Amino acid sequence: MKIFRHYSNIPDQNRGSVAVLGNFDGFHKGHQVVIGTAGRIANEMKASLSVVCFEPHPRLFFDPLQPEFRLTSFRTKAHLLEGFGVDQFFALAFDAHLSQMEPQDFILDILLKKIGAIHIVVGYDYAFGAKRRGDVKLLGWLSKMEQFGLTIVDKVMEDDHIYSSTNIRDTIWKGDVRRTASQLGHWWHVEGHVKKGNQRGRTIGFPTANLSIEGYIKPKLGVYAVRVEILSGAHKGSYEGVANIGKRPTFEGTEILLEVHIFNFDGDIYEQSVQTEFVDFIRAERKFDGLESLKAQILLDSETAKEILKDPNNRSDVLPRPSYKTHL
Repeated sequence: MKIFRHYSNIPDQNRGSVAVLGNFDGFHKGHQVVIGTAGRIANEMKASLSVVCFEPHPRLFFDPLQPEFRLTSFRTKAHLLEGFGVDQFFALAFDAHLSQMEPQDFILDILLKKIGAIHIVVGYDYAFGAKRRGDVKLLGWLSKMEQFGLTIVDKVMEDDHIYSSTNIRDTIWKGDVRRTASQLGHWWHVEGHVKKGNQRGRTIGFPTANLSIEGYIKPKLGVYAVRVEILSGAHKGSYEGVANIGKRPTFEGTEILLEVHIFNFDGDIYEQSVQTEFVDFIRAERKFDGLESLKAQILLDSETAKEILKDPNNRSDVLPRPSYKTHL
């Protein structure tokens, strides 16, 4: 997948695509239907498939001090889109110029002229342009005036609920990551580099990989059963473990960290890129009265995590990474 952070001087081989528009935070089942529809159209037209979104998220541009809300970092989103089968990812820099651009100018000047889209696909509630004045009605009018293809995908429902990033954020705040996975259609995961910690875990027999989760929504603080994918280096591969996300109140911590204890593993993975897949919530974070109490609880948490991960309903392949080919 080719990633573009601009819309000027796009090579000819990357023009003429079916372009799907949206932020796609979390890449949930609704998003997959929208992009899957675009993939089917691209396949029929023998054209490439492009996703066009903004980075940073417009919400962060207008309010940069708000708490993190993103379900996927830029890197995670790019990996999911690539695995889905997207050919080009246009992650356009959202700045003052784009924030003030009239909706019709965005479509005519950027989508059609600069990126060279031949067919546009959006969800039913897509809004764009200055003050979000652009909508699917305007797109319909422009498509007739400018003679470009347009497909509007209707809402995707789960029982009587619409799949939405907002609803999924609520489940993560509550710690219900198993429910989150069912809404996403894939296991919710975060990516980050392992950083040097104070190595207290080693002193009690439970070494941990310390990861920053900057750029992600913070789930309910506590202990989770997890799967770990080490993405590079000598220990590259898949593992199981137990993770604590929180401030480590036993040690008077203040920074929220993700600490992962990988079962039956003692390799050096400092500075390695690691993906942590949240499978289920075990318990809320709490303060212990000493290291022995903490050690005993971690042992119990580890056994609980192993039982959770042994459940056939929690296997990694129960929710494989989605691909638009499943929508063809």
